[in-house]
Amino acid sequence: MPDPDPKTGERLTRLWQQLQGAYGRFTVRYTTVLRHISGVLGALAFVCSASCLVLLAVYVGFDHADAHKLMLHRALRAIQIVFLVNIFFDLLLRFRQTVRNTRVLKWMVDVGIILTLLPLLYPHPEHPWLPWLEAVLYSNKFLYIALTAYSVLAVSSVLMRMTGRRTNPSLLLASSFLIFITVSSLLLMMPKCTYTGISFPDSLFVSTSAVCICGLTSVDIASTFTPLGQGILLVMFEIGGLGLITFTSFFAVFFSGKQSVYNQLLIRDFIYSKSMNSLTPTLLYILGFTLVMQVIGAVGIYFTLPDAIADTTADRLWITAFHSVSGFCNVGFSNIPGGMANPVLMRDGASLYVVMSVLVFAGALGFPILTNFKDGFLEHLRRMWHRLHGRRLTRRRVHIYDINTKIVLVTTSVVFLLGFVSFWALENNHALAGMSTADKAVQSLFNAVMPRSGGFTTINPASFLGVTLMLVVVQMWIGGASQSMAGGIKVNTLGVLCLNLRSIATSAGRVGAFRRSIAPQSIRRANAVTFLSIIAFIVFAVTLMILEPDLPTRSILFETVSATFNVGSSMGITSMLSDASKFVMCVAMFLGRVGLISVLTGMFTLRRDASAYYPEDDVIIN
Repeated sequence: MPDPDPKTGERLTRLWQQLQGAYGRFTVRYTTVLRHISGVLGALAFVCSASCLVLLAVYVGFDHADAHKLMLHRALRAIQIVFLVNIFFDLLLRFRQTVRNTRVLKWMVDVGIILTLLPLLYPHPEHPWLPWLEAVLYSNKFLYIALTAYSVLAVSSVLMRMTGRRTNPSLLLASSFLIFITVSSLLLMMPKCTYTGISFPDSLFVSTSAVCICGLTSVDIASTFTPLGQGILLVMFEIGGLGLITFTSFFAVFFSGKQSVYNQLLIRDFIYSKSMNSLTPTLLYILGFTLVMQVIGAVGIYFTLPDAIADTTADRLWITAFHSVSGFCNVGFSNIPGGMANPVLMRDGASLYVVMSVLVFAGALGFPILTNFKDGFLEHLRRMWHRLHGRRLTRRRVHIYDINTKIVLVTTSVVFLLGFVSFWALENNHALAGMSTADKAVQSLFNAVMPRSGGFTTINPASFLGVTLMLVVVQMWIGGASQSMAGGIKVNTLGVLCLNLRSIATSAGRVGAFRRSIAPQSIRRANAVTFLSIIAFIVFAVTLMILEPDLPTRSILFETVSATFNVGSSMGITSMLSDASKFVMCVAMFLGRVGLISVLTGMFTLRRDASAYYPEDDVIIN
């Protein structure tokens, strides 16, 4: 073969350099124009992304004639073209900015959109090289998945840019839940989501309960919702438990490139990261731990679920996944007929109850505690590594586990042990009568964990003794740990209240524990949370008693506690509530999840603080 002509190579090199120079001059000369065009395309992509998600929901959730399916498909194809134009514009005319501000996973989504061009540019091959790959790339499912991924990223990116305008974090959290509840309630009303249809009040009630991880339901989950409807509920559990802001932050940080400093500060506050440097690892750890725990829980449920519950392997896998997410997120929804009180489970499901108790307990610990556990574990590994290699520890953390972790662990242990012992002792010859010792232990364990926000029930609370019911209500009021899947005033608050009481009784100058002092702001917030929880309970209870004069007062009070503190247990009156009462319960569940403190902070945070300008004085309190 003859050697290539060196002059040809030189000509090609000069041509390439000329093209680069022309490209550089063009992009510099028309920078402003390109920026405006990019902004227009970005806004159009956002509108198309939102429209795409709506169209896909309509496509999946409704029955369509062939003509309607074709119309929807053509509309999605048009959206696909807009996405492709936006991608190629950024690659060709804003390449440097795109490379600098785009992460690897975002590139993967863009490549997926570009691959959807194959059916348009290259007809279906008769003899494909890789039949399985051809079947994937040329299918409508691949197109719809790629469009969904791109739409979610585009919407998340815009939402995070909106937070950069210094939106009030408390109002942002509340509004995100409201929007998601509204959208979810509309999705649950789609014909393919239910077997016989569902009214808007019931759909709103179930959606609010799922997103606010409460667990109360006015309809039977197993007999009302199809697998598609239950799948939507599953997404509600996950987003409601972790928080819509956490999910949006994940997409914004890991897909959309750089964020403003204010965005990063906002995300840090939402996930309680201790520093800006640990923002990404903390976010990854939260999502990773959630996924790992749910996978472990699913494995445990799969092997402990009685065979009589599921007829097929597919049903068994779906029940397993549903209960794993519902359990870890402390929701309390079950797609088993009869729920956790199913007679087959009561007879053969002791191991399943233990697995569910562990899942709920893990979800109620709180991500700050789990993050502190991770940091402590890594610190112990570091010390062990230095000792094994004979190195001297140059940096030694005095407090590996912070005071928040210690207060949560101590308070949680005390509340759990008291609940376990008291339930077994009080109900031994009542609700637990006739059971073996092992079953009594399992039921006591289950009923000591679930009232603190789990929501699953094996024994109707209406059959409990009055004193047991009172203790259960106290547990419901306490709940789990802050920044967890649980509701209630939180064990952090209870711990601070007890420590404050001790300091008052002993005339101590400061409130402290474990050789650390508690900040006065934390004490004030704990007092405010406790006071507001009592006021909220009274207001909602009185309202329900006015709206439902024919229902037992005892059941109404229990239902109010369950809704206000996001527990999910009921004495069986949820389906009997009127539409007005269901709306009141929705408000109670929403405020219980978002927090009255957050709502008040969002409403009054911009007001000027004038208290610092007045002299101090004492108020007589005895």
